[in-house]
Amino acid sequence: MTRRRWIADEVQGNRATLVGAHADHLSRVLRARVGQEFDIAANGIVRRARISAISSDRVEFEVGEEITAPPPLQLTLALSIFKFDRMEWAIEKCTELGVSRIVPVFARRTDRHLAAAAEKRRERWQRIAREAAEQSRRTIPPEVTVPCKSKEAAALEGHTRILLAESEVELTLKDALHGRSSANDKGKDMVLAIGPEGGWTGEEEKLFQGSGWISASLGPTILRAETAAIAATAIVLAESQ
Repeated sequence: MTRRRWIADEVQGNRATLVGAHADHLSRVLRARVGQEFDIAANGIVRRARISAISSDRVEFEVGEEITAPPPLQLTLALSIFKFDRMEWAIEKCTELGVSRIVPVFARRTDRHLAAAAEKRRERWQRIAREAAEQSRRTIPPEVTVPCKSKEAAALEGHTRILLAESEVELTLKDALHGRSSANDKGKDMVLAIGPEGGWTGEEEKLFQGSGWISASLGPTILRAETAAIAATAIVLAESQ
């Protein structure tokens, strides 16, 4: 049976701890007991662990041997801010798929009311990402950064940077990834930018292209922002295998 994986809240030596809501869920909902074994992720390393002490707000583990795995592609998702319920869905699913960082972006077509409330949502977005990371057995949740403007997003660094643009009619995302087919390229980091509802403005597309980004398309159909984010993430990570 596959062991449940948790991301530690505290780590000291060969001990790891879950606190607060994590501990409460494990002790009260899952009815965990001293001696049970789980996988614990701490600082990007997964180890086998055994519960040594448990209470309603704190569960302590003794950690053992490391569980090794090949390093994944480091994929940053520059995600334009759109309707929060749909954006949270995208954050959850893209985390499950394996993005390593999520950068919320104030695009020109981001609704001003959403933009005004975005910074207060960051803590919630980070919590959603953490829960999705644990559910999908990741070693570390993606960072959800402070929201930035499209000009700052265009300056993000990466070995390959791809802008999904509705105006692009020739180059598909899959074709754009073919240049990364070599083993030397597959392990390097990528940045993928997803536009808001209504897409990027022409000015923004020129900004990204002038900064060295590749424009690519998901095809002739027009997708919702959250669908585009999930589909593009799945394609990128599948092609990186």
